[in-house]
Amino acid sequence: MKSIQFTILFTILTASLCSQAASLSFNGNVRRPWSENPGAATGLEEIYVLESLTGVSATFTLPSATSTISVATWGAQGAAYATEIPSNLLSRNGNQVTVNTLTPDCGYTFTADGRSTYFWIVDHSAHPYQANSLTPSAEQDCGRATLDFSGSADAITYHGINGRSWTLSRGLTLTYSTLTFDSQTFSYVSSTATTELEAIRNSIISVDAPLCDTYFTLSGDRFMRFWGKESEIESSRYTATSVAAEVKAEQAVREAENEVKVETDGLGGSAPVEITFSAAVSDAVMFHEWQFSPDQDFYDITMRTQQLSFTQTFTEMGTTYARFITANADATCSTESETFTIYIGESFLRCPNAFSPGATEGVNDEWRVSYKSITSFECYIFNRWGQKMTVFRDPSKGWDGRYKGKLVPAGVYYYVIKAKGSDGKNYNLSGDINIVGYTGE
Repeated sequence: MKSIQFTILFTILTASLCSQAASLSFNGNVRRPWSENPGAATGLEEIYVLESLTGVSATFTLPSATSTISVATWGAQGAAYATEIPSNLLSRNGNQVTVNTLTPDCGYTFTADGRSTYFWIVDHSAHPYQANSLTPSAEQDCGRATLDFSGSADAITYHGINGRSWTLSRGLTLTYSTLTFDSQTFSYVSSTATTELEAIRNSIISVDAPLCDTYFTLSGDRFMRFWGKESEIESSRYTATSVAAEVKAEQAVREAENEVKVETDGLGGSAPVEITFSAAVSDAVMFHEWQFSPDQDFYDITMRTQQLSFTQTFTEMGTTYARFITANADATCSTESETFTIYIGESFLRCPNAFSPGATEGVNDEWRVSYKSITSFECYIFNRWGQKMTVFRDPSKGWDGRYKGKLVPAGVYYYVIKAKGSDGKNYNLSGDINIVGYTGE
């Protein structure tokens, strides 16, 4: 049993040792090297970034003291074009081989017992990060903010074993204030934006334009941050020119059972339609306007308002289009919202001739018209002697068959209606109402 346990333990330890990734150790006047595994596509075991290669050597650990070893360097063409380092430039101590003089920004191949391991070594001192000034550019784009950078933050390039080039991000951090839309409060609120830059090319930084005046702070790079030597620089004041707006249109809902619904994909339906239009704008917006038009291209604008939020009632049949536009002070940046479509259907009005109040609750126990898009309405109901039983001016209302709180006797009653529809149609209706199914109170 002990023999079996020992065999299992030995197997586990061997597997653990074999699974450990190969690595380099560095000696000399050097800060702790920054390293990462760049992924299988590169063929590299590890990338190392050293603050400087002056007086620094690299040591590779071999599988055993008897392992054969060769070391080669290569560049942009890939590991297939490597140049072997002469043995007199290497030193060996047991199972460790050391490269005494390192070449900056190149790949290294360590071949031990026929198995090759590949590394890339970057000399950070050949790519120093230095920020002298950061200034908003004289010319700005509406969607992007550009900054003029003075200093050094060039791209750090490395190559995989097949020669393919990759960029090692410097991890520069640009921080600034902007505005973010908050749907809960339906307003723009202050927020902080952070952008990571892999390098600064052509001395220009370009990011999403802030929606408020701000200062930019540039810090880095990530290697100096790793070594505790990160530096920061702040720009002069940036004046926001980009504009943004959020809009919404909310229609008041009616639930009258006797109102005939109008099918529409957008807003509108049966008139009158009450819609509340709301807009929220960013800081640089100096002009804003809601526009309404009977055509989608807004050639004929029939209504304008500079209110951000207001309620509009639509009473006329047809289609109306609404949009919200904004611009900054000199109109160099502008926005246009989505177009809202409001459709009002034609009118309809029909009157029933009988009902049964007091017979079965909830079943034909109230006299109501059936209607849609009725914008004005008056209904008078009389008994056969011309006595007025009730009057109402809302087509969604009706008559419950009562007069002064009591059900009227069964029989014939009369209605007179004057109404107007969204299509301009006038209704002058009159007719009989038969109360049936009970004897009255």
